[in-house]
Amino acid sequence: MSRYARQMILPQVGAQGQDSLSRARVLVVGCGGLAAPVLPLLAGAGVGHLTLLDADTVDLSNLHRQTLFVEADCGASKSEVAAARCRALNSEITVEAQKQALTPANVANLVANADLILDCADSYAASYTLSDECLVQSKPLISASVLGLGGYVGGFCGGVPSLRAVFSEAPDSGASCATAGVLGPVVGMIGALQAQMALAVLMVLSPSPLGQMVQFDAQTYRSTSFRFDTAPEPQTSLRFAAPTELTDQDMIVELRGEEEAPEPILATATRIPPEEVQNHLPAPETRIALCCATGLRAWRTAERIQQIWPGEIVLVAASTS
Repeated sequence: MSRYARQMILPQVGAQGQDSLSRARVLVVGCGGLAAPVLPLLAGAGVGHLTLLDADTVDLSNLHRQTLFVEADCGASKSEVAAARCRALNSEITVEAQKQALTPANVANLVANADLILDCADSYAASYTLSDECLVQSKPLISASVLGLGGYVGGFCGGVPSLRAVFSEAPDSGASCATAGVLGPVVGMIGALQAQMALAVLMVLSPSPLGQMVQFDAQTYRSTSFRFDTAPEPQTSLRFAAPTELTDQDMIVELRGEEEAPEPILATATRIPPEEVQNHLPAPETRIALCCATGLRAWRTAERIQQIWPGEIVLVAASTS
């Protein structure tokens, strides 16, 4: 019996749907908690080519939710271990591991080589960098995020509005799983839903998950869902830039103090606290590049500056994924 018989018997799948999965090329950005259910489910379903992108290594403190890994994997490359697990699950597919972070410099090529992109990085900078590029290339993006006891997953771009159309302003909280905590089952549920949306996009099921947002609260066991097919794209947006895109003509501002970042993101950067940047604004023809760890402080600082300064501002995140 075919390994895919149990899903091919579904009228929504059949031989045609299985063929679509086998021909698909999927980019998965981030191989942590969300990817733990996503990757085995995509590999098991027979998605033909998976590219796994993650620069990080396995850490003991993450194993409660990053269930692809075991204690013996600690210190090893997440993308390489995850790729090995997927190959062990399904030898019929191709799995490529890339031990690198997503950046504004490499995102265009990565997106161009995929039919579908999954944002499993749970990073502000990665999510918006992917969304901006997927919108330009009209590639579908399934993006998810989890914190504490709640999370969301949505289908963006590929003919529907982008992430910025739904979340146009800087997030209210800079909390992360490392600072605010997270329970493994919540991540598993959101990741499984992300995988389901991915398969639905690849097999062109109806209704499409593109343009759909699902939010889940694991404390109350309540979920909400809405469509945003007609949400307008913001007229202006703050884009993320790679350090390699910056020039000597830019005013490069390192928002992190020396205790957080002993070395600034670039040697030409000037350290200025976020609350003082507005007192050091250049002529409007000079571009300002605001740099921090995740991009959130840079984003919030930029929103304040935009109220009094008309020039161009870009955001630089030291860690994207």
